[in-house]
Amino acid sequence: MKTDWKKLGVSVAIPLAAGGLSALLTKDSMILFEAVNKPPLSPPMWLFPVVWSILYILMGLASYYVWISDKPKRKKDLAFVYYAIQLAFNFGWSIIFFNIAEYLAAFIWLCILWFFILLTTIQFFSVDKRSGWLMIPYLLWVAFAGYLNYGVYMLN
Repeated sequence: MKTDWKKLGVSVAIPLAAGGLSALLTKDSMILFEAVNKPPLSPPMWLFPVVWSILYILMGLASYYVWISDKPKRKKDLAFVYYAIQLAFNFGWSIIFFNIAEYLAAFIWLCILWFFILLTTIQFFSVDKRSGWLMIPYLLWVAFAGYLNYGVYMLN
């Protein structure tokens, strides 16, 4: 199958843009975050943008494979509805956690995000197996982020 570079570029650009805008809006709050108590296994701060960039690229690739799939349009549309919802929740979590510093609300928001990532992953698997597999690292990272978020809530 020939790569549609325009669709691939758009697919990867969308989550990277959402993540980039979120990072831009929360960058000043990251300094304050360094001062809060964190749970064991908390990675160094420099790792977060690296991991998130990789996850956004994987997410974009996953959406690309759904987009170019020959599955019925309604099946792909449903997958993209869940994808858009989880992306919006992803964006909102950073604001709640870093800018507003409402750690319990952020944890609840993150649990909802994880649920929508799971639904997206299931839908992506039903459209294209590669897409589903590309979402698994994101699902796992957000589960780990849930541990970190809850730990920050409990310790502060």
